Amino acid sequence: MNMTKRILAVGVLSLFFLTGASSAADVAKIGVVDFQKILEVSNAGKTAQGEINKQGKQMESDLKDRGTEIEEIEKKIDRESMVMSKEVREEKQREMRIKIGDFKALQQKYMEDFKALENRIIGRIQKEVVELVQEIGKKEGYTLIVEKRTGGVVYAPLSIHITDTVVQIYNTLPPKSDETPVTPAPEKKKK
Repeated sequence: MNMTKRILAVGVLSLFFLTGASSAADVAKIGVVDFQKILEVSNAGKTAQGEINKQGKQMESDLKDRGTEIEEIEKKIDRESMVMSKEVREEKQREMRIKIGDFKALQQKYMEDFKALENRIIGRIQKEVVELVQEIGKKEGYTLIVEKRTGGVVYAPLSIHITDTVVQIYNTLPPKSDETPVTPAPEKKKK
């Protein structure tokens, strides 16, 4: 357990002890929200996951096509290597190495683009959910609301779990107009 989680745990325990000692009538209302579940079951989360998967499949398909093209060139070189002159064979092998290098560079670019797209879309949803959770916390009088996975929660009774409430309210909200534009799918290389 890292130092930050220990400090958070001590702080939460202190909050319980202090509120209990000050007055029996004061009860700390604590909520737990599971952002991963919100991503999986909310309308915006499902739409985001669909868009992320669609972009990922398009990138994967493009890479697969380019990989097949490289394999075909390699087979052609192997078949014709006996009838090629040494210079022609070396030139074809050089071209092959360039294509493989281009493929690896494109693969790396797609991985970076995919991660950026994922971070941008999920970050937008996370920002919206945090704002909503803060509103719910103020409106319903919560003392503390923690995220289940990053907040270090080991046990949380269902009576304080508010994820389903957050999903229900989030699904009723209209989409924000400042949505992050989606990066267009990669264009396939024409042969």
